[in-house]
Amino acid sequence: MNRHLGKTILTYATALFISGCSGDKKDNSMIDTKNETINEKVNQLLSKMTIEEKVGQMNQYNGFWDVTGPVPENGNAKKKYDHLRKGWVGSMLNVRGTENVREVQRIAVEETRLGIPLIIGFDVIHGYKTLSPIPIAEAASWDLEAIEKSARTAAIEASAAGINWTFAPMVDISRDARWGRVMEGGGEDPYLGAKIAKARVNGFQGDDLSKPNTIAACAKHFAAYGFSESGKEYNTVDIGTATLYNIVLPPFKAAVDSNVKTLMNSFNELNGVPVTGSSFLQREILKGKWNFNGFVVSDWASMNELIAWGHAKDKKEAAKIAATAGSDMDMEGNVYIEELTKLVKSGIVEERILDDAVRRILTVKYELGLFDNPFKYCDPTNEKENIGNAKHHEAVLDVAKKSIVLLKNENNLLPLKKNGQKIALIGPLANDKNSPLGSWRLASDDNTAVSVLEGMATYKENTLYFEKGIDLISGREAFTQPLTINQTLNKTDIDKAITIAKQSDVVVMVLGEHGFQSGEGRSRTELDLPGLQQELLEKVYAVNQNIVLVLNNGRPLAIEWADKNIPAIVEAWQLGTQSGNAIAQVLYGDYNPSGKLPMTFPRNVGQVPIYYNYKSTGRPNPESHVFWSHYTDSENTPLYPFGYGLSYTNFEYSDLKISNKKPLINETINVSVKVSNTGNYDGKEVVQLYIRDLFGSLTRPVRELKGFELIELKKGESKTIEFNLTKDELGFFNATGDFIVESGDFEVYVGGNSITTLKEEFYLID
Repeated sequence: MNRHLGKTILTYATALFISGCSGDKKDNSMIDTKNETINEKVNQLLSKMTIEEKVGQMNQYNGFWDVTGPVPENGNAKKKYDHLRKGWVGSMLNVRGTENVREVQRIAVEETRLGIPLIIGFDVIHGYKTLSPIPIAEAASWDLEAIEKSARTAAIEASAAGINWTFAPMVDISRDARWGRVMEGGGEDPYLGAKIAKARVNGFQGDDLSKPNTIAACAKHFAAYGFSESGKEYNTVDIGTATLYNIVLPPFKAAVDSNVKTLMNSFNELNGVPVTGSSFLQREILKGKWNFNGFVVSDWASMNELIAWGHAKDKKEAAKIAATAGSDMDMEGNVYIEELTKLVKSGIVEERILDDAVRRILTVKYELGLFDNPFKYCDPTNEKENIGNAKHHEAVLDVAKKSIVLLKNENNLLPLKKNGQKIALIGPLANDKNSPLGSWRLASDDNTAVSVLEGMATYKENTLYFEKGIDLISGREAFTQPLTINQTLNKTDIDKAITIAKQSDVVVMVLGEHGFQSGEGRSRTELDLPGLQQELLEKVYAVNQNIVLVLNNGRPLAIEWADKNIPAIVEAWQLGTQSGNAIAQVLYGDYNPSGKLPMTFPRNVGQVPIYYNYKSTGRPNPESHVFWSHYTDSENTPLYPFGYGLSYTNFEYSDLKISNKKPLINETINVSVKVSNTGNYDGKEVVQLYIRDLFGSLTRPVRELKGFELIELKKGESKTIEFNLTKDELGFFNATGDFIVESGDFEVYVGGNSITTLKEEFYLID
């Protein structure tokens, strides 16, 4: 009846109810919903939906045919196409471009009985076409405004391409650098992770979700995915509830408090239950205690995986478990669409469970404004103007520079002189234009990153030589295939690299991981430089020790040899489209590095998982005998601690003061510290505040980040920085999820990293 409404002047919301359900005796005349609330509109629409149409809203399909080509004639694609025309599809993912999105949306609103628009999802992880640094790199900026702006830039480009829902941010806390997806998150700390989660949700969703340049965000993976045993992808998780409540959940709660519209569940199990089927997580905590009013989408076919886990016998049981547990939408699993209608009609699953899920999904679609204009994201002019424009390149360059961490700088080798130097640029990643784009960049074009070679070549007053020395594998096929580094030492290439190193004043070596060596399915058992890169580094070092090592990587690496021998080390991650320009500007001092590590760097892989907020243990201190908590072949300390990062200038901390040494639990404690720039450059510093609760009903970490502020000081300038501590910072969750604040002794540390020694104490009175 309403197959051609997409081209009429009717407001789509008023046209929805022309058609009633089969056999419905109610008045099918048009209902004016202009002044009704979204809740009222959703309830009216829900009352007219068949069970099949409700289940359809809970069904998400991957793009299954070239929408600009012919309609599928047979096979699975034909079945999915028929489902789309019946209104049995609520969402599609990986359909992009205004022409393609318009066509699938046209089918949904013009050829289905009720004309309910689709929500179009896509993995907009660190940009769309114009790429920002990978998320772990952005986390190293500790610059929440820049991180929010990065997500805003991504939302503007993605929405211009027809997308209105991103499967980001990933807010999983992880302490294990072997896990490939650490590149996609905010690091190891729940406090920093929560701040970043809020910034990214706000960047994607903006201040008004109905605007055409915003997209719904999706906090993932709910929950504990980052604690996969041995850092192996899709592995089991076994953690205590104290860790769950205090470490894993805070970033998700911050996202929910920021009104994130969707959450994605996960591939892992928790407490013996695959989380796609966890009522404890999805019903009790998320939709119960937290009062989350958005919807939950499964991860890719994770409902099917309930069978592989041994939790469900078949798809029928998997559908029952997932729906009952609160998983609202099935991503490309075909579980709901094949089984859920039968389960409801047979009374095994109550229809109210469908109603709850569909109500949530429809509400988000209304909030996006899709019912008012299903084609609001399908403007080709907007697409042309807002994808890859110069303003977005400026934005990603800005956050890329802020994401770089200076790890070492002996004898002030950096910044490089801008004239009169001979510089050898060596390494397989030095001229790479693809790897710096990183993983999770599905909409980008290959080989569009600015390489380090290109960035450094813009500084014309030095003599720049380049030799790669060895090769690393590259290519988009590495995204879906296991990436291995099989190399043979090419004597000619090595000799060329050694030759230019000998004749140069300074050597810049760009080494690390290829962009596809981290990300989903990219777990590693070693954290060293892959392939022959370590050998290349040592051979060059033998002829010229003035080396600046620039690391491109998606996870913390174990580089103990480099730390002992190489005078200058720069952690440059995978910085996206403007990578080479950002690195060059930092190397030459046009930007003073200010990044701080969001994850601990181990000395060796045997220390992993390693993290700053560990527990003391019963035997924490060195003894004359061997019976204390330590390794016999390595130090306990990390190579570089959480929160660590140098600058070209120096910052000194002094005059740490606490306003009240014996505060009551409900009182606010003011902490102040003087920070001085005592070096020769203007610079930025992330001032970090940590606490230690010395004695508790649950053992407490040796340090906990509870505040930070990014400040800028001119050389010679000093500033007093103030923090406020309240019961929100001083309390913790017990093993049953209750937030408690206990009286007792506390220590406060303030400095430039997590091992700062500047300390004050107070006693909290109940």
